[in-house]
Amino acid sequence: MDTEERMKIVLNNVREVVTEEELRELMEEKAEPSAYIGIEPSGMMHVGQGMMCANKIKDMQEAGFHVKILLADWHAYINDKLGGDIEAIRICGEYIKDCFLALGVDTDKTEFVLATDLMDRIDYWERVLRVAKSNSVARIKRAVDIMGRESEETAADSSMLLYPSLQVTDIFELGVDVAYAGMDQRRAHMLARDTADKQDWKKPVALHTPILSGLKGSGRMDAASKGKMSKSDPDSCIFIHDEPEDITRKINGAYCPPEVEGNPILEMTRYIILPSTGELHIDRPEKWGGDLHYDTYEQLEKDYVEDQLHPADLKKAVAQSLSDILKPVRDYFEEKGENYVKLKNVLEAQ
Repeated sequence: MDTEERMKIVLNNVREVVTEEELRELMEEKAEPSAYIGIEPSGMMHVGQGMMCANKIKDMQEAGFHVKILLADWHAYINDKLGGDIEAIRICGEYIKDCFLALGVDTDKTEFVLATDLMDRIDYWERVLRVAKSNSVARIKRAVDIMGRESEETAADSSMLLYPSLQVTDIFELGVDVAYAGMDQRRAHMLARDTADKQDWKKPVALHTPILSGLKGSGRMDAASKGKMSKSDPDSCIFIHDEPEDITRKINGAYCPPEVEGNPILEMTRYIILPSTGELHIDRPEKWGGDLHYDTYEQLEKDYVEDQLHPADLKKAVAQSLSDILKPVRDYFEEKGENYVKLKNVLEAQ
């Protein structure tokens, strides 16, 4: 596979890369570059997080990348996830591992790293200090939104000011070539790139995929905190192990306006279903024009905008396709559900 083929795979459905020239140079130089994504163990995994990440990880692995998934336990603690219970957070970390394995990442090209283990070295904390010394308090506060929080919240809990420096340090300590995340983590990656220039460290390429809108609408794609899929609101998202009847119920009740912007059903079709299956079939009675078949998002969007595809028909097809895609995940957790059950018990106890 030549460089351009690998570039096409890596950049598929990517919202932003900083910079494309650096990525191309990296892939010309290395047959097996490295990348990282940090995940806070904070609850059940939904498709906006799990499938978006897993699909892009699988793209990168197809293009030769080795991917490190950082299970950011102390980051989740700072961010008050799971009640700030570090043991509950670590139980969730084991469940997160299961999620990625169930979603089909290449186990030979995937490395799970617990933040606790990464932090258990004096060199890590020396680098944290160097990152902090390289950036102003104002710059660090602007990056606090990577936690899904406003900078004003740091007045109540000063540990939140540590978070951006920890995330930047993770990237350098892992020694990766590419930092990958959703668009909501962009500021952390830009902070890392600026710090690399100041400290003369290897500058990571930054790769960002979209943030899916929540099923209830009221937001737009890539909003950092409003309108996105959220595990704290179960009806705003599809969990990766939801049963078919739950998927159908949630999709049927989802916001699906006549326009493209902020339409979670179209987003799910574009970023989850078509990358996973390569097609979407619409079963439709002859009196309404008969069946439709799509293998490109562009044609589906065109028909939808031109009122050739009704929202109810699209929802029915999306629910069925998503249920089929997630069947292997349900099967995995049926067989290896120990960590899933432990996490459910933790959540029920809170």
